[in-house]
Amino acid sequence: MKHLTGRAASAALCILIPFALFLSCIPKPSALPANVLTGTASWYGPDFHGKPTSNREIYNMYDLTAAHKSLPFGTRVMVTNLLNGKTVQVRINDRGPFVGDRIIDLSYAAARLLDLVGPGTARVRLDILGQSPPPASSFRFSVQVGAFTVRDNAEQQVQELAALQGFARAVLSEYRTESQVYYRVRVPAASLAEAQAIAQKLAEARFQVIILEE
Repeated sequence: MKHLTGRAASAALCILIPFALFLSCIPKPSALPANVLTGTASWYGPDFHGKPTSNREIYNMYDLTAAHKSLPFGTRVMVTNLLNGKTVQVRINDRGPFVGDRIIDLSYAAARLLDLVGPGTARVRLDILGQSPPPASSFRFSVQVGAFTVRDNAEQQVQELAALQGFARAVLSEYRTESQVYYRVRVPAASLAEAQAIAQKLAEARFQVIILEE
């Protein structure tokens, strides 16, 4: 093989050096923390409603629960729809999904809050929070109207609620994990009956809501 000399060698260096610099400028993908996973989520509902789950609970598709292949039962997971930034916190009480590369199977209630029911599946981020109870709240019941990873979206929803008569008391609360901040919009209620009345009115205004007992 002939060696490059003179102007040919100089020309080769002029090509290789910019190319090497270009490669060095390409950002390397950052590794996710050990407690964060990404993948495809699905949901399950009516066909399993009222039947035992893997931890022997009775599945209620209106509870904020989910199935995972290996996380311990009782683990709390924050699930974020990567398409729209909406989030929901669920508790693992079942095993699955066992279809393709899906990493979590959500209850109907959880899927509805993520706008996942229609599409059936979505790319999601899972923040594994552990098994400690969620922070205590100053009110026992609340109606969750939304949860977001972008504060502006949460503030916009608070403003939309303020425009409705009787919902100026909607609150925006932050929930922090090691790698993400979540913004939750909720309307407090003094009793279950009041929460049900609030949920009914908001549902009539086409908000997707769920009643939570704190």
